[in-house]
Amino acid sequence: MPRGVVRRRVLRHNSQNAVTDVVERVTLADGSTLVHKRLRAPSVDSGGAWAASQDPRHWNYWRREVDAYRGAVLRSSLAGTGLDIPAADVEERAAEADLWLEDVTGKPGTAFSLADHTAVAAGLGRWQAAGPLLTPWTSEGFLRAYSASRPVPWQVLHDDAAWDQPLIRRTWPAGLREGWAQLMAHREQLLRVMEYLPRTRSHLDVWVSNQIRRPGGDVVLLDWAFVGDGALGEDLGNHLPDAVFDLLWPAQELATLEAACFEAYLGGLREAGWRGDQRQVRLGVVASCVKYTWLLPLALTQAGRDEHSAYHEVADSEHLYHQRGLAFAYLVGWCREALHLMNRQ
Repeated sequence: MPRGVVRRRVLRHNSQNAVTDVVERVTLADGSTLVHKRLRAPSVDSGGAWAASQDPRHWNYWRREVDAYRGAVLRSSLAGTGLDIPAADVEERAAEADLWLEDVTGKPGTAFSLADHTAVAAGLGRWQAAGPLLTPWTSEGFLRAYSASRPVPWQVLHDDAAWDQPLIRRTWPAGLREGWAQLMAHREQLLRVMEYLPRTRSHLDVWVSNQIRRPGGDVVLLDWAFVGDGALGEDLGNHLPDAVFDLLWPAQELATLEAACFEAYLGGLREAGWRGDQRQVRLGVVASCVKYTWLLPLALTQAGRDEHSAYHEVADSEHLYHQRGLAFAYLVGWCREALHLMNRQ
């Protein structure tokens, strides 16, 4: 542990994840700051949506970030891409590890402009043009395993009363119920196509709260806990809707964000020497809508609450459900585009 810690402040993080004991900003006696993240091992692999695992290929392997930060493989793979990873010191014991991370300064992803978002997309393209990053600790099968781990009240999708709740009727667009039924009907098909698309190195948790843009222009990606195998386009397919779901980009401007970021991603791929089929990249983006099948039924079950939040921040219920309803409808459009592209393969 660094000497002279004089203050600690817990930072917002997913406290449900069994891997994460604490995430905090520590201030040292000289006034400098670090981000401290403590990881903990499971005594045995257990159940639950955020259970930790001892399996290095599991999506929630407890010590993946130890290897990611300690070694040179991941860090060197990012060189020259426009993406970066925080500097880090690692202390490991038998059943836990401490990461002492650079407290990155710059513009947070929650304040990103369109130009900042396209910088992320272009950087992802340059990084992912090289294909898979094969190590003993990178994850495999993330999308299916993560999706299957969510506790989902699937029955609510067939509950007329749930769809007739006042908040749902006021805020969600017409036709969403039928559109989501189509997405659910093709869930397995979409998962399979995501598994057979061209593979590449993937962060697998790319969203604005995990991004900081340095003054020099590089975008630092935080939280490398899931890094591993993914489909081309999968990270971008996560980045875009997540910005809307947590009220960090207006749903009405999602098409603008998508168009700019997709072109930037393709440009980054080509700049780094990729010469593949653009249609497969597009399919990787839009078929990634399958990751969110669990989110709409959860929103239905929570619609009657007195208070709602977006990533732990209290939000206006009408605004939140209106924005998420538009985002759900947008994903239905992605599903239909994916099915069209799949039929042309």
